[in-house]
Amino acid sequence: MSRPCIANPKRILARTLTVAMAATLLVGLPVLASVRPPPPSGGELQAPHALRVRQTQPNFQAPIASSCSDTPVLREVADPSPRQQEHLHAPTRRGRHAVAAAADAAGDAMVEMAAPAPVAAMASDTAAAGKPADMALRSTSNAVRQQVPVTAGVVDDNADFGAFGQFLQGHSEAARLGRDISVRQRVRVVDAQGRPVPDAEVAVSAANGARMWARTDAGGQVWVHPNAFDDRDSASYQVQVRRGGKAATAQLQRGQKNALQLVLPDAALPARAKLDLVFMVDATGSMGDEIDKLRDSLQGIVRDIGKLPSSPDICLGLVTYRDRGDEYFVRGWDLTRNVGTFQKVLDGVQANGGGDYPEAMNEAFNHAVQSLAWRGPQTTRVLVTLADAPPQMGYPPPRYEQTMQAALGKGIKVFSVAASGQDTTGEIVQRQMAQYTGGRFIFLTYKDATNPGSGPGSETVHEVQNYSVDTLDKLVVRLVREELAQLPKG
Repeated sequence: MSRPCIANPKRILARTLTVAMAATLLVGLPVLASVRPPPPSGGELQAPHALRVRQTQPNFQAPIASSCSDTPVLREVADPSPRQQEHLHAPTRRGRHAVAAAADAAGDAMVEMAAPAPVAAMASDTAAAGKPADMALRSTSNAVRQQVPVTAGVVDDNADFGAFGQFLQGHSEAARLGRDISVRQRVRVVDAQGRPVPDAEVAVSAANGARMWARTDAGGQVWVHPNAFDDRDSASYQVQVRRGGKAATAQLQRGQKNALQLVLPDAALPARAKLDLVFMVDATGSMGDEIDKLRDSLQGIVRDIGKLPSSPDICLGLVTYRDRGDEYFVRGWDLTRNVGTFQKVLDGVQANGGGDYPEAMNEAFNHAVQSLAWRGPQTTRVLVTLADAPPQMGYPPPRYEQTMQAALGKGIKVFSVAASGQDTTGEIVQRQMAQYTGGRFIFLTYKDATNPGSGPGSETVHEVQNYSVDTLDKLVVRLVREELAQLPKG
């Protein structure tokens, strides 16, 4: 069911940036990091030039929020570009949506709201701006799109790690991105009865000072990639775990095949499942079709998760991003338990701007992981990203490979959704974010893989095998349900 990647206008544009990107990919590593090539063999994957680092200090703060707000709170990351005002009044569209976007330009002034205005007031503001016809067209268009399902496939690159390795080896740019995951080992934390201990803090350290941090997922486990934080091939690591005042320590040998299991006696079980669910959306012009189609899918996702048997205490957050010189750079609405208000904020998201192919995904990912008020102990944390372009790798840090390490340390699992038009570099990035944090790679599917306008189907241009297909809302809900189902029962 896989299809070869077929060039489209975005990918042609992306190729023109390859030389410049190659010169900047290795710039801006953490101060405490050093880089050297990995050994020529060993481990589960062979990636001769994969990035190797030595990390000695955490690049995150543990999630500590005790509750969610009743109202979404807007925080905005300022555009660092001095050309912001120059481009603000003449945003550039990119990709295959350019013609349709230009015809729809009258409605682009409507952007996200920190809190929803009354319907009557919103209508009045729109009329005053001279856009009632455009709003009517949007409403009609959305009503039609509600009848067309959005289909998507999903793969678990940790479950089929060999296939993921082959994908990375097949693309030279993969060696310049992300972290070296050629050595991979599993740590599992259980209680005295053998039940998984979720959200336990895990610290893995080498004698040379290299360290990594993680939190166990709902099933009490975490994948450890020694080469991602230790560039000196230590023979063994000390693993420390703790939760709720309980702690345990064990030794992990590099290359050991069996999972390292640690026991936390009398680990308290959560009284009720807590779920922090954040959506991170590329809101540039080429995402117009996807945002219009997926808005209703996201509505269904939120509604159906609330109906799961575990009846999770759910909090919702949203991050949208564009690029330098656009109307805004990155915007985030902090976690809220008010589903109705969150939905109104989501309904206000419109696509605009962009210009070149890559976008501010690095900065948005960092904002989602580092700046939102994720809740503290015994919370399941999920970030769903939606993008059709790779990150800008020529900007200063933060970069996604640093942020995904922070996400693992904070116990945030990434479900990456690739929209139509995503190129190979973007696929590499999205799959790495998901694999490293224990999440899944999701991709929209169509009747004709090369034509997103062909309607829902089971075909894709992405390099994946043996994937399942469902409507996007059902797929995401299923993944969240499976995640929560791993939580131990009292």
